[in-house]
Amino acid sequence: MIKADQYYKENLKEILINGNYDENPRPKYKDGTPAYTKFLTQVFEKYDISKGEFPITTLRNTAIKTGIKEMLWIYQKQSNDLSVAEKMNVSWWREWEVDNTNTIGQRYGATVKRYDLVNKLLEGLKTNPFGRRHIMNMYQYTDLNETKGLEPCAYETLWSVRNVNGEFYLDMTLIQRSNDYIMAGYINKIQYVALQMMIASDLNYKVGYFSHLTQNLHVYDRHMDALEEILNREPLEKQPILRLKENKSFYEFTVDDFIIENIEGIKKIESPLEIAI
Repeated sequence: MIKADQYYKENLKEILINGNYDENPRPKYKDGTPAYTKFLTQVFEKYDISKGEFPITTLRNTAIKTGIKEMLWIYQKQSNDLSVAEKMNVSWWREWEVDNTNTIGQRYGATVKRYDLVNKLLEGLKTNPFGRRHIMNMYQYTDLNETKGLEPCAYETLWSVRNVNGEFYLDMTLIQRSNDYIMAGYINKIQYVALQMMIASDLNYKVGYFSHLTQNLHVYDRHMDALEEILNREPLEKQPILRLKENKSFYEFTVDDFIIENIEGIKKIESPLEIAI
């Protein structure tokens, strides 16, 4: 069993058996019912991309290309504009529009742009690769207090470089305060691997470890049928792979520069999945 499938089954079983239910949840379903979750805290996953380990599960389909487009919207275009996202066929943010502004507020891409996070990261990794301060953090209280909007879920990345036999490897850790494991768990993982790949390409480094720490990993109460469906599925044997056609600078990449392999036979979830907002 590939590592992603093993993590998925183990964590879903742990949520089912030992998870805790939250109280007074903020999100609601479209019918106004409070959206309760069963959750775990402090969940950690680690993959060695250089050895072909990718956080792509074979137990259910993952919207990989759409996830990559979201990374381009946030980190490359550095935008909070919903019309920009939707031109890229990223439509799932419309539910979080703020006060008819056609934006998600001073969040995500707008924060990346305000603090010049990508360019500072690239410059730091280039001029001082072995430094221990390579961080992009979108949880900026000035921004959170400036407008309404969903507070960033996947909000921080930490970056490190290793010299292995004369070649530089770029490692990244994604920190996430909250993660809907059924709807977005593996989209979040692989889209940040794509970001790691684009940054490494710009620097002419190799991609090393990808790690993901989630403080609150949860499944919504109306998604328990989907949880059981995934647990009852047999994983496929081949490891799905994400790779780049060629190296480019960060701002030159498009979604068409990514190739996804070994996803044949991966099925969609048949159980209904309601969105909690």
